[in-house]
Amino acid sequence: MRLVIVGPPGAGKGTQAELLSESLGIPHISTGDLFRANISQGTPIGVEAKKYLDSGNLVPPEITISMVRDRLGEPDAAKGFLLDGFPRSVEQAEALSGILTDLGVSLDGVLSIVVDEDAVVDRMLARGRADDTEDVIRNRMRVYADETAPLLEFYADDIIEIDGMGEVADVQQQILTKLGKA
Repeated sequence: MRLVIVGPPGAGKGTQAELLSESLGIPHISTGDLFRANISQGTPIGVEAKKYLDSGNLVPPEITISMVRDRLGEPDAAKGFLLDGFPRSVEQAEALSGILTDLGVSLDGVLSIVVDEDAVVDRMLARGRADDTEDVIRNRMRVYADETAPLLEFYADDIIEIDGMGEVADVQQQILTKLGKA
């Protein structure tokens, strides 16, 4: 299976992606992990990304796209993958379409984890992180909604909506059922 997972901060994307990766036997590919791996290994693209990060700038989309292209070309991703944190824009979604075309494969779906904003705010505040104030969390939710709305429209025919408000195991079971893997 080749899947993209999207959802607002605090929706449990990472947790569900890890569980789904284990259940389906496919790699969970997180852009954050890709950045860290390329930087720690000193790959040419990691060195380039580090320059931007060290200066406090956003890494240009072409660098992220290149990292994803390289990762999807690795042998363990040949039978499937779960992308987490990519694509984040229609531009990146179009780039992903090109990468998949080059690989001769297509997406099986886009898991959209839907959660209640107030519940997510409460969930994130309970984590007790210093940078998780209610205003910061609500702003991150607004940014996510603004940035992701066009992406959800782009993938409208591929969206598999998941109610992310239950217990972790219940949400996982719902995903597996909707994917026909339960």
